[in-house]
Amino acid sequence: MARPGTLGPGGNLRWSTMNHPPTTSGGRARATAWLVALLAATALPGCQKKAPEAAKATATPEPATATPEPAPAAEQAARQPKENAVKGPIIDHDVETLSGEAVSLASYRGKALLIVNTASQCGFTPQYADLQKLYERYKGRGLEVLAFPSNDFGGQEPGSPDEIRAFVDGEFSVTFPMFAKVHAKGDKKSPLYRTLTEETSGDLEGEVRWNFTKFVVDPDGRPVARFGSMTSPLDDDVIAAVEKALPRDAAAP
Repeated sequence: MARPGTLGPGGNLRWSTMNHPPTTSGGRARATAWLVALLAATALPGCQKKAPEAAKATATPEPATATPEPAPAAEQAARQPKENAVKGPIIDHDVETLSGEAVSLASYRGKALLIVNTASQCGFTPQYADLQKLYERYKGRGLEVLAFPSNDFGGQEPGSPDEIRAFVDGEFSVTFPMFAKVHAKGDKKSPLYRTLTEETSGDLEGEVRWNFTKFVVDPDGRPVARFGSMTSPLDDDVIAAVEKALPRDAAAP
């Protein structure tokens, strides 16, 4: 029979026929040895290796935090183009020609437009010639050049309608439509230029800085490009914007 507190095969503690460690004065040494052996037995790896698994099995699962997937209908709708989304303002203002006739710009729907504020005494006034060349090149493919004289920039368009007409005809043989003088900036800005400069966004938006600022408008009446005074009407970028805006059914030269 094994002595109290000794270890048997496999590291298991073996007991004597006693139900408790000896407590006699002669057995104190054996009692001490028995306690040491008991503590060592409870620290054996084989006694603890299943404890983490038990803890894992009894642990409360954490709540799921993942974002739920969209419903099929919502996901399908998100992939569809927004056909009714606002793409920009529509140029359909009522204006007046240089001869005093009322015209709705909606009458130009279906054509590409180049809208430009002009002046007769400006360093950029020679651009009238290039505007005429641009008009002659693309008129047959659906382009209209619309000129709006303005005296807002340096007072460089002081003439009356008759004087402006005589000047553009005599100096540049202009055949594209000429309109009555307008304010292109400031508190008295015309509704047309208020739309062009305030209701647009990105590169189109912002006050007109000088004469001969050019806006390209597509056949739906929406502004699509803007060019400053220093950019010639025959510049490659202007040509590219005009050609892109031309009606789709316009015949190539």
